Amino acid sequence: MLLTITTTARPATDLGRLLRKHPDRVQRFEQSFGAAWVFYPEATEERCTAALLLEVDPVRLARAHGRGSGDASLKQYVNDRPYAGSSLLAVALGKVYSTARTGVSEERPELAAAAIPLEIAVPSVPCKGGPELVRELFAPLGWEVEAEAVPLPGFDADSKHVKVRLRGTMRLAEALSQLYVLLPVLDDAKHYWVDIGEVDKLVRSGGDWLAAHPRRGLITRRYLAHRSAYERAALTRLAEAEGAEAALETPVEEEAPAASEEAAERSMPLHRIRIGAVLAALRDSGAASVLDLGCGSGKLLAELLKEQQFTKVTGVDVSSRALDMAERALHLDRMPERRSQRLTLAQGSVVYRDKRFAGHDAAVLMEVIEHLDPGRIAAMERVVFGEARPRTVVVTTPNVEHNTRYGLGGHEFRHDDHRFEWDRAQFAAWAGAAAERYGYRVRIEGIGVDDPETGAPTQMGVFDRD
Repeated sequence: MLLTITTTARPATDLGRLLRKHPDRVQRFEQSFGAAWVFYPEATEERCTAALLLEVDPVRLARAHGRGSGDASLKQYVNDRPYAGSSLLAVALGKVYSTARTGVSEERPELAAAAIPLEIAVPSVPCKGGPELVRELFAPLGWEVEAEAVPLPGFDADSKHVKVRLRGTMRLAEALSQLYVLLPVLDDAKHYWVDIGEVDKLVRSGGDWLAAHPRRGLITRRYLAHRSAYERAALTRLAEAEGAEAALETPVEEEAPAASEEAAERSMPLHRIRIGAVLAALRDSGAASVLDLGCGSGKLLAELLKEQQFTKVTGVDVSSRALDMAERALHLDRMPERRSQRLTLAQGSVVYRDKRFAGHDAAVLMEVIEHLDPGRIAAMERVVFGEARPRTVVVTTPNVEHNTRYGLGGHEFRHDDHRFEWDRAQFAAWAGAAAERYGYRVRIEGIGVDDPETGAPTQMGVFDRD
């Protein structure tokens, strides 16, 4: 098995410092199923390539993996693993490049933190889903993807092996973590026993990119070897990391004025675009104090605190665990005093009257209302529009019509905790009626790519009053 990583960031040989593998030496690393080698086919100031070569000993693999399996057939010894990338390659990558995956470099800390041009190639990887699945998994992460079917000698023409080449600009640590997770997802056949510890590995390696990935359900399912209990645990933890944001995201595909901006937008997940749209609406409203109802892990709060316009920021969530996550994510214990004085975190519910909600210029319910039982929507309206009564209210919620673009069926929601999801007509009808009942005006906008058939993935209502 072979995987190569190439960079043209000058001096390109600094790739060896990030990987902690010197370009002038060939290094060997023992694995339980064979041996891994790291060497550099090219190493110049302009271009440097690090190659990870994994030699699999099929007898050692069969003895480790086949013991107790009851499978004494020849296929344990004769298969595609000696030369096709799989979960074996991911395990070797995780061990050999373990330090690089942390994103820490004592010698080049600024380089480890920087996005650099990268090209990653895997000559052959079994992929249940073919070249199209490779594109669906890597393109939303910002990669330019080349994937083509490669029939291997001795296999049928439909052997499902794919040649993969990725080009993009990102932190090396991010790229390695993506490969560590997605290589076994492509193969969909882990060579080792999967236990609950794999959930921790997945959440730790996936980070923000997995929580925002449009195919995170498939990724989670395959990575955890189709063990439904582990899959539910992982999805719950990922959803908690996202707070009240939508469980499925997609990269932005809107037209940009310059090629570099377009590339940046294509690599940006929808929840980041949503936060940007909410911030823009709040800026335009002239609000100085903002109430974030259902603040989750604090992603919107973090952006609000960066802008001096917002002198008072209040985050409210019904979950104490979410508030603990927000406190940690915002580094409240180390936050400068002038900034921390602008922030208040409070436990509360959007469906119960709370005097702490009053006195804010604006309130935000970002991907919150779909988590309420339909019978509680009227209570939410009374609390927000009737009692708290800010000058501006911003509400975002999924557009159920767009769910088909995520491969969801007609009765499937984007998250298990969603009680409902509205189409565009339903959202417009509710927003118009609520605005009329409480003396507001409302305008409705789409967030994300505006599909000609299904509309944008997220819909936003901006309510304001005199």
